[in-house]
Amino acid sequence: MNKETEGRESPKPNEEPIPGVLNPQNEEAWNRETYEAWVSRFGTPEEAAARIAREPLKSLSVLGESIGSPEGKRIMNLMGSNGSKAIALALLGAKVTVADFSPGNRRYALELAQAAGVPLDYIVSDVLKLDTQQLGGQFDIVFAEMGILHYFTDLAPFMDKVRILLVQGGRFVLRDFHPVSTKLISSRGTTAKIRKHKVDGDYFDTGLEEQEASFAKYAEGETAKVRLRKWNLGEIVTAAAQSGLIVSSLNEEPNLSGDSFDKGIPKTFTLIAHK
Repeated sequence: MNKETEGRESPKPNEEPIPGVLNPQNEEAWNRETYEAWVSRFGTPEEAAARIAREPLKSLSVLGESIGSPEGKRIMNLMGSNGSKAIALALLGAKVTVADFSPGNRRYALELAQAAGVPLDYIVSDVLKLDTQQLGGQFDIVFAEMGILHYFTDLAPFMDKVRILLVQGGRFVLRDFHPVSTKLISSRGTTAKIRKHKVDGDYFDTGLEEQEASFAKYAEGETAKVRLRKWNLGEIVTAAAQSGLIVSSLNEEPNLSGDSFDKGIPKTFTLIAHK
């Protein structure tokens, strides 16, 4: 936890979140037990690096298509977690920097980079407090993916930071869970035959929702809780456009694990914008 958020009380359920920053409760949760959780989930950094190195492009999934050829590119991965996508890009020839507020994530990512034999810059920081005097206009590509935006109480500062980090003409790639699946529909069942869906959410709800941190199921001990602001698609696209980024595409994606699984329901989306 950085000094600016250290000791700050988390907002109570009926209090307004602090605008323009990461919720402090989220930061505290992600600073606990993350290294051990990733070892439990992916194995040791050496084991994970060996898997990524066998097929780095495959490990990027749809993200690789959106980024394009990474060779020679300067890439910033915002809230890059354990560094697995960053390592895949580095193996494909990119110079990659990760920014994330968790020292546990940094430890795993740097050990992953060492095992893979690639360089990696890793900045432990709230991404909204990155030093733009040093980093502004330095990156050909900035990307964030899979479960990022809901940690922010205001998207405008995040999108502004993306624009500042990019070189002129640089590309922003955002891949995340589709709001229809995170805000509107709840799903139960682990196979296509028994999968059940229920429309029980409010797509336009602007409140905070408390959940377990995504790594919690792989961690031992006390459950880590985070408070999430789930944005709808219009809010996300509007925030990108109002920051001055030029949105060039928005691709809504089905469940990519199979053609019949969650058929007809958007599960993820990829937004591409340019400075």
